[in-house]
Amino acid sequence: MWQLTSRKSWKELEQQFRFVRAMRDVPQDPRCHAEGDVAVHTRMVIKQLLRLPGYRQLSPLDREILWTAALLHDVEKRSTTVIEADGSITSRGHARRGEQTARELLYRYFPAPFHIREQIAKLVRYHDLPLCFFEKPDPLKSLIQASLEVDTHLLALLAEANVRGRISPDRDELLERIAFFRAYCEENKCWGQPYPFSSGLSRFTYFYKEDAFPTYEPFDTTVCEVVLLSGLPGAGKDTYLAQHLPGWPVVSLDDFRRQLRIDPADREGTGYVVQMAKEKAKSLLRQHTSFVWNATTLTRPIRQQLVELFAAYKARVRLVYLEVPYPQLRQQNRNRLHVVPNVAMDRMIARLEVPASWEAHEVVYEVR
Repeated sequence: MWQLTSRKSWKELEQQFRFVRAMRDVPQDPRCHAEGDVAVHTRMVIKQLLRLPGYRQLSPLDREILWTAALLHDVEKRSTTVIEADGSITSRGHARRGEQTARELLYRYFPAPFHIREQIAKLVRYHDLPLCFFEKPDPLKSLIQASLEVDTHLLALLAEANVRGRISPDRDELLERIAFFRAYCEENKCWGQPYPFSSGLSRFTYFYKEDAFPTYEPFDTTVCEVVLLSGLPGAGKDTYLAQHLPGWPVVSLDDFRRQLRIDPADREGTGYVVQMAKEKAKSLLRQHTSFVWNATTLTRPIRQQLVELFAAYKARVRLVYLEVPYPQLRQQNRNRLHVVPNVAMDRMIARLEVPASWEAHEVVYEVR
């Protein structure tokens, strides 16, 4: 069974992991964290987690996933903490940045199987959701989206440990919010499981159309299919195309760059390349011709722009994410005709956002 470490005392954690040592002296607002800095809080959260009956009832693997998420849940308060003009202390964005750090750590340095790594990363990303989901513009959509990415039962346990592992005057109120989170999940069929959409089209419509209902099953009006690839350089996108989609028209950003001799680091040139690729895609879409969009598309905003473009032309979108282990990625990158520099590759890994199942009509994970 995978473990981040078997040496779990706080002293040993500080000896093993630089990111644990970096929690020392990161301040927190005493109004909601009177216990002290991030290191003190994280240590208390882990202690409280181990005491929870719900935690002890989990499988050994789920306990390890949840323990690791608790260790990492505030890992990026170190980079996001700000002392405001009024003296308050904030750390806006620490959960989102923490997700990326957790993913990078468990991909590059302490390898975890894909499904384990992503569950930990998403627990870090959503660890505050049970406390604030009803303040979201669309609470139900926020809840359903989270259920497609993370186990809401594990999420509630992490949130409870997070609350119990602090000294704050509103602790009882926060625990009531977690209880309400569970009840709302159960009412909407996503407690400990993904929301059960009737089809990929229903799921896609719910997330991409205004005022859509999760139970709505739309009529399928798609006229062609676009396969949108996502993956780091060296992950095997060209090999996947040759094996699974031979003969399909391909819109490739790298092909345009090489034809026009534009350096990937040239932002203005890259913008021109993307525009040319989109024009070629539109031409194929107008002809109702299925094709492949071959690029890294590592972040969600970039993918969403493309998915919305393809869907506007009534295309069904199949999003294929490709990944290989980090050592293999390095080797395959070195064997490429056009090698990506290590520094550039590391930047890409740091900002990688693995596609979620709701981002397209169908999401396929080709992970080795």
